[in-house]
Amino acid sequence: MRFLLIGRGKMGRLIQETALAAGDEISAALGREDLDQLGDLGRTADVVVDFSRPEALPEICAYVRRTGTPLLSGTTGYTPVEREQLASLGEAAPVLWSANFSLGIAVFLRALQTVSPVLRPDFDIEITETHHNQKEDAPSGTAKLLLEAIDPARSMKVCCGRAGNTGRRHRDEIGVHALRGGTVAGTHTVQFFGPDEELEITHRAASRQIFVNGALHMARLLPGKPKGVYDLQKILFGEGS
Repeated sequence: MRFLLIGRGKMGRLIQETALAAGDEISAALGREDLDQLGDLGRTADVVVDFSRPEALPEICAYVRRTGTPLLSGTTGYTPVEREQLASLGEAAPVLWSANFSLGIAVFLRALQTVSPVLRPDFDIEITETHHNQKEDAPSGTAKLLLEAIDPARSMKVCCGRAGNTGRRHRDEIGVHALRGGTVAGTHTVQFFGPDEELEITHRAASRQIFVNGALHMARLLPGKPKGVYDLQKILFGEGS
């Protein structure tokens, strides 16, 4: 498999090392300094793998539309408008975006979709996410996925941290809290606080390798698929696209 990599951060470098060790080919690995070279490239790879920054999206969109190369993206921090721009690339190529490619997180999301409707009427819900001190966006993309699994209709008020005299907690409020420090690869916890009982679900990533392995596995599935936007959950659980 030939990959065109966008992003030379820690994830990008680990993806490159893992792919090369598996016998894959890297046609190019571009970062902020040389991303403009993308405009001069033809279709040089089977899949574009993007773990960069939201600022790179215009260049990536132009390349995918011009070449029709499938795109797998794990970039986080997109605005709603940028997410729509990313999704529109499904008109030109198969596209798969996820804030987290871990199998454990996929199961976590599925569990929340089952549990949350049962508990929400009587339980208060809080999300806590912890990452290394170099992470720039908050809440994390994974925390946003958890929030979407809990409240797909977006009917609850999201409270990102609390300070001062905030008053009593409201029933339709969900707290999302970001911790940053050290070299933590990623820890996500959802807590349900009910009358005289609590339920807590936590996922801990020991290293970034789990995300790399999952991303490369999914990237290998994209070539040959029809144009469109693909859903990681549906693919993993055998529900089509």
